[in-house]
Amino acid sequence: MNYKVIAVYTSEDARWHGKPVHEAILAFVRGLKLAARCSVTRGVAGCYENGEVATAKIEILSFKMPLKVEIILPASEADRVLPTIQGMVEDGIVSIGDLNVVSHKTQKHLIPRHLRVRDVMTASPKRAAITTPASDVVRMLLSADFNSVPVVDDMDRPIGIITQGDLISRGQMPVRLGLMEQLGEENLDAVLKAMASKAARQIMTQPVVTIAEGGQLVEAVDVMLQHNFKRLPVVDAGGKLVGVLARQDVFRTITTETPDWKLMQAQNVVVNGVRPVKDIMRRDTHTVLAGATLEEVMRVIDSNDIQRVAVVDASGKLLGLISDHDLLRLFSGHKVGVWDRIASKLTFTDMGKRHKDVVDQARKKTAGEIMKTDLVTIREEAHIDEAVRLMTAKEIKRLPVVDADGKFKGMVSRDSLLRAGTGGNQPPR
Repeated sequence: MNYKVIAVYTSEDARWHGKPVHEAILAFVRGLKLAARCSVTRGVAGCYENGEVATAKIEILSFKMPLKVEIILPASEADRVLPTIQGMVEDGIVSIGDLNVVSHKTQKHLIPRHLRVRDVMTASPKRAAITTPASDVVRMLLSADFNSVPVVDDMDRPIGIITQGDLISRGQMPVRLGLMEQLGEENLDAVLKAMASKAARQIMTQPVVTIAEGGQLVEAVDVMLQHNFKRLPVVDAGGKLVGVLARQDVFRTITTETPDWKLMQAQNVVVNGVRPVKDIMRRDTHTVLAGATLEEVMRVIDSNDIQRVAVVDASGKLLGLISDHDLLRLFSGHKVGVWDRIASKLTFTDMGKRHKDVVDQARKKTAGEIMKTDLVTIREEAHIDEAVRLMTAKEIKRLPVVDADGKFKGMVSRDSLLRAGTGGNQPPR
């Protein structure tokens, strides 16, 4: 294997744009996401061409110990790296030489272990006071892209958290937030008016689980998975709320911080710990044929308590998806029907019994006629970091998995990706 080794001989006090030059070099090489390995060695004594001496024996001469930075990388990447490093080193020696590498192996981690919670969290998050009405919490969440909010005391310390589940079970919110948005202003106002009598302290989950801002990110993700949390309040040393760590924050970090594993493998680097999507996807997913009536689709969603169903042809090829949002749109011209579902928590089947005209129309339509076909999918042999990148870029929570022939194989969720990223042994949800 044709490799090069770039060596930089410098000192502790050498700087590049105000930053120690060895730190600047490491950050530069890491940012390129190459199949490169760097090391920094600090000497115990040294002398320099300008006559200066560094020694640990005399305190005043120990400020400028010699440093050696070595970068080992494929020879094909050397020209990409060397000129910038030469420009960074304003006090030192830069050399390059051949290195005969017989093997190059690395362990794949989705979540870099050096990252701290503060590096990833969303700072200055929204919060509720203990006296905040439940209706205000709902309005806050409807205008945001998250489903829970921390509750703080007068010292800004988290004492609870209000989740979507809390709002439904204790706050009298009839359905999940995603469906609340379809109520229409008049009906939404009616629901919120009924919820206004309850304060945050009456519906919040307590005690709240928090994570320190200086904690390791991978440990924080373990806590999220252990408790099945989607968001985790972050506190400083004094216990005050300083941020919130959400799954989406973790996914964005995976997308930006992890190297290009495919490029490494193309350069004959042996990457251990590679897991394909098929290892973590959920296979017990429900499907309907494109010719199925919408009445059949309603029964599948109702009887399995799911939010979406895959539409396939006779060979199992994925054609589209139908969600409960799509079904609710069938009742868009029947406001009482939608309100029946919201206020009485009716199944789609029960709604159909009350509104036979809607069902009569549904019988005339097939799953293939209302399904969404502009799908984002991933192949079952793809690496899980590819699934993370897709779901982050497209802002989707579940990703359909297909084989080489386009046949539907299952779904990947954010939860299963996080478990894979931390090496969790719990089964995907």
